[in-house]
Amino acid sequence: MTLRCEVLTLFPAMVSGYLAESILGKAQQKGLLSVQVTDVRDFAAGKHHVTDDTPYGGGAGMVMKVEPLVGAIEAARARLAGAKVIAMSPRGRVFRQAVAQELVQAPGLVLVCGRYEGIDERALAYVDEELSVGDFVLTGGELAALTVIDAVARLVPGVLGNADSAGQESFEAGLLEHPHYTRPPEFRGAVVPAILQNGDHAKIARWRRWHALRLTRERRPDLFAKLTLGKDDLKLLDGPEPA
Repeated sequence: MTLRCEVLTLFPAMVSGYLAESILGKAQQKGLLSVQVTDVRDFAAGKHHVTDDTPYGGGAGMVMKVEPLVGAIEAARARLAGAKVIAMSPRGRVFRQAVAQELVQAPGLVLVCGRYEGIDERALAYVDEELSVGDFVLTGGELAALTVIDAVARLVPGVLGNADSAGQESFEAGLLEHPHYTRPPEFRGAVVPAILQNGDHAKIARWRRWHALRLTRERRPDLFAKLTLGKDDLKLLDGPEPA
């Protein structure tokens, strides 16, 4: 399986640098991830390749023009047959792990990165969906697009070194992750819990589950409220820390 993506942006270097490193870079080398970064300016008319203009009705800032955006989207659709075209937008559906699990099944992803005050509304008729990565303002859609690619790519079999990693991370089971430790066993008086060093995997799993439940209840009550817990989890949650 290969996750095929295309990012439409005015600043290709912002995207390419991140994609070349670490897990995503290795995934591309292994053929598990394919990402084309396209400069929207290539689709702008005229000698200066202008991609923005002042907003109708007045107001601050500039708006990305419809013609180059639609040209870039149509070219991307031609390259990635059946791809889902997504505009990164604060008014879109909130991107969550469940959405990443949905998008990994798509034949391809085309991610449209807005800039300035936004994109001409008419360009949105050529996208399939708008996605938001949270209730905050970014300078452009590039970081949001990279967030989507990163989260979705991790779900492609073979991208992560450990096949079990994706299923054990925060939000996969509706829970925050348990605490992690590695060597050394003691640092400035802070010691790795003994239960993690004893090799009893059943006890370790119980300890990790207890912490995941407790952390989610304390730090993300919104997530905790959506959980359906069995008798074993309720008993574990109300008991002391496993030892």
